[in-house]
Amino acid sequence: MNISVALFFMDDEEEVQNVPRRHLRDASNLFEVPNNQFVANFRVSKEVFRALLDMMEEKWVAGCRTTQIRPDLKLGTFLRFLATGSYQQNLGNEALTSTAKSTVSRTIAECLQIFEDHICGQWIKKPTLTEERNTMEAFYERTMFPGIVGCVDGTHIRIKSPGDELKALYYNRKGYYSINAMVICDHKMRITFVDARHPGSNHDAFVWERSDPDKCMQREFDNGKRNFWILGDGGYKLKPFLMTPYRSPRDVAEKKFNKRHASARNVIERCFGVLKNRFRCIIGSRGLHYDAAKVVQIINACCALHNMCIHYRSEEPPGDVIDDDLEDEVDDNNDLESRADAIRRKIAINL
Repeated sequence: MNISVALFFMDDEEEVQNVPRRHLRDASNLFEVPNNQFVANFRVSKEVFRALLDMMEEKWVAGCRTTQIRPDLKLGTFLRFLATGSYQQNLGNEALTSTAKSTVSRTIAECLQIFEDHICGQWIKKPTLTEERNTMEAFYERTMFPGIVGCVDGTHIRIKSPGDELKALYYNRKGYYSINAMVICDHKMRITFVDARHPGSNHDAFVWERSDPDKCMQREFDNGKRNFWILGDGGYKLKPFLMTPYRSPRDVAEKKFNKRHASARNVIERCFGVLKNRFRCIIGSRGLHYDAAKVVQIINACCALHNMCIHYRSEEPPGDVIDDDLEDEVDDNNDLESRADAIRRKIAINL
């Protein structure tokens, strides 16, 4: 293995502190790293890494030829940030990237912009009709629950204090500042929608009511589409296309409904676990030390990479994360919810 790549995996900075950064960068060959070590450090496979380089090839900001960092090292720096959530100074000191803190900051910003402009929309998108049917069939085969096109939940991403004027908005019920990111996934844990724009004080139901999926599914329902639904927990309002569990099941049918609902909806919890285990920047106890707009970009980039890893069958890094977001039940008391309750009862009886 190339000496500079080997030094990257050492904890002792003294091994590399006297070596000029540019010499280390020029000598580095990321693909010499063994596959399991590569995934452990960058959280994606070499195949995903190469695919990203191809997608980003013509999109890098032009710089001075004598000091410009190679694209693979830029991408490596960015992925190391997502993998660890390390401060930029620590990333800059790693022998693999060997870059100054200011360069690390510019590299992260550049990569986030490329992801926002060219990659996130390509890898996070509404499923096609064929994909939707496949998801329904897969959920039915697995849980005997019909009509499921996806599962939804919110997860809180810790952030730094946003400043006195915005503190109340971002302070969540758990007692810290956060973004409440709403995610929808399919049976493969593939993320089909993410909305990370809402402050942590906003309830899951509030985020859903203002989301594009709610408007789209309401429009489809009004136009006659039936027997399709997203599964959500008790933190969401029951709708004809958003099935939530019974709070107090009254009979065997409703108990069976809740059991199968929980079995199917478990996929979104596993999705959060895999996402946060792979990209640990979004579970750091100190939070992301960026403004809300950049945190949104970071979350979106993590979700796009998560989908790429599923597509390319990239192995999951070691470790496990249990998402501990708590749900708050909401009242179901309007006419639409009454119609939805009738649909839910019909499902329960026929399970």
